[in-house]
Amino acid sequence: MRIETLSVFPQLFSGPNSAVDVSIVGRARAQGLLELVNHDLRQWTHDRHRSTDDEPFGGGQGLLMKVGPVFEALDELLSSTQPPALVLAFAPFGQVLNQQLVSELAAAERLVLLCGHYEGWDERVYSRVDRVISLGDFILTGGELPALCLIDAICRLLPGALGDEQSAVEESFSNGLLEYPQYTRPAVYRGLAVPSVLLGGNHAQIRQWRREQSIIKTACWRPDLLAKADLSPTERQWLANLPTAAPVESSHSAVDQVESAHE
Repeated sequence: MRIETLSVFPQLFSGPNSAVDVSIVGRARAQGLLELVNHDLRQWTHDRHRSTDDEPFGGGQGLLMKVGPVFEALDELLSSTQPPALVLAFAPFGQVLNQQLVSELAAAERLVLLCGHYEGWDERVYSRVDRVISLGDFILTGGELPALCLIDAICRLLPGALGDEQSAVEESFSNGLLEYPQYTRPAVYRGLAVPSVLLGGNHAQIRQWRREQSIIKTACWRPDLLAKADLSPTERQWLANLPTAAPVESSHSAVDQVESAHE
């Protein structure tokens, strides 16, 4: 897969300490699973200051990213012999990023990510964009951080990137539910014990426990997901009989409240 970024801060996507050169993304690039190309938007400017922003017509606070450099950049990038690209931009009004959208984008051969800055893009830029994406209802300084989040999320779905393909299948949101609680050694720490079912070696019981805990955890923390979750009629009936957990600070104690009541 090929992902290209277009930004006035391309250094955020390169270098030995950048997020795309370490961990899973770094390994995927090293293995040739992900090709990442970073473009400096200033390359398509024509004034001596290499300006990519200007004051908005009609007045107002801040500076807007100019339309000209973006159009010229896309003219050149999209006319290349590379596969056809989906052009994405990041803005608060965009479609909120979720795992389903990540899966759709991961199936593309090529993405071009427009990373705005300051007060955002001249509105005409969106006429060249296929999809606008938001991380949620909050404001960031620029589109570089959302782009990094998207690159990381997509990379996890590329075949071979995780090593264990089942890891991506079992993660939160992959089946409409949050992932079940997980534990590692030691079995008891400061009086907090790992559930005994995980220590017994009965894999059928473990699968059942994990499924139930996934439903419980979702009910505690993201009940909004349950309406579209892939639950059987029996599971929905079982869920309807569970008591509602009151919001608490610790996810561990939240699940414990419901689990104890269930037992």
